[in-house]
Amino acid sequence: MKDASFFLDTNILLYLLSGNDEKASCVEDIVFKGGIISVQVLNEFASVASRKLGMSYAEIREYLVTIRAICDVRPLTVETHLLGLDIAERYGFSFYDSLIVGAALLAECSTLYSEDMQHGQKIENRMVITNPFLVEI
Repeated sequence: MKDASFFLDTNILLYLLSGNDEKASCVEDIVFKGGIISVQVLNEFASVASRKLGMSYAEIREYLVTIRAICDVRPLTVETHLLGLDIAERYGFSFYDSLIVGAALLAECSTLYSEDMQHGQKIENRMVITNPFLVEI
C-alpha cells in the first residue's frame, strides 16, 4: 500500500538521475514507500531531465511511468494556485515552491521531502519540511 503521509519535491526525485549513488539510493528508499506528488512535480522533472540532463522524451516517459505507478499523483487546481499565493506571501517561498507546499498541505501530508527548503521548518503547524539527506529515513 502506498504511503500517503509524505510529499516529494521535484529536486528529490531528480537524484534518481544524478549519478550520486548515495543520494540516489536514499531517494529510491523513499520513493518505493510511495508518497504523493503533484502534476507540477512531473512537469518540472520532465523539464529538467530534457533541458539540463539531455534526456530524450522516451527516456523521460520511462522514468515517469515508474514514478506515477509508485506515487499518488495529485492534479493542479485553482485551490492549489490560491493556496500557493498565500504560502508565498506568508512564508516568503518562491511561487513555484509555494505551489509544492500548497499541494502537500492539500494532500494532508505531514512531511514534505525537499532539499531546497529549510530543513525542519513547520508549515501551518501540520507539516514539516525534511531534507532526507540530513536524516535517516
